[in-house]
Amino acid sequence: MHQKNITTSGKPLSEASKALILLHGRGASASDILSLAQYFKLTDFALLAPQATNNTWYPFSFIAPVQQNEPWLSSAIDLLKDIVQDIVTAGIDKSNIYMMGFSQGACLTLEFATRNATRWGGIAAFTGGLIGDHIYRENYAGNFDNTPVFIGTSDPDFHVPVQRVYATSNILREMGADVTEKIYPNMGHTIVQDEIEHVNKLIFSSPDTA
Repeated sequence: MHQKNITTSGKPLSEASKALILLHGRGASASDILSLAQYFKLTDFALLAPQATNNTWYPFSFIAPVQQNEPWLSSAIDLLKDIVQDIVTAGIDKSNIYMMGFSQGACLTLEFATRNATRWGGIAAFTGGLIGDHIYRENYAGNFDNTPVFIGTSDPDFHVPVQRVYATSNILREMGADVTEKIYPNMGHTIVQDEIEHVNKLIFSSPDTA
């Protein structure tokens, strides 16, 4: 099960007006994903990067049957709920909570946010989609109320079928998210400068995030 082991940067929660939760990919670490923050406009943000047990949020592919990824997936979702509650308790509204993840962390970011749809500050998913052997629409509730969402991926990507990215974007739009989806031909399993520029423009460029 995942422990509450969080690496932080930026402003302390008690002094920040906004918070960004960053979720690392399979085999990576909290410090790895936290190093990505330097490329974004994050003045006045508290940055929180939880560490997955054994560097993995769940053991199998995100499109494996859900039960194969339990209890790890539910443990990861519960950990994120706990982190969000800590941020809210510190006085930061959910509309000022942002989420960002890469690969397995992007899948977890999208899964958590869509199970708990509300007006989040913004969501950036670098190569990911909703989790499951198929999409379990009954798991998703709420309304994103125009939350800006960026989803970028390669076509093809060895881990993330582009069809799941399309399906994910469609569900988020149905639930009121303002989704920008970018498919990059033969990009590879990585993050590119164009994605960073889109996220800065779409999510971190408004006056209250500058």
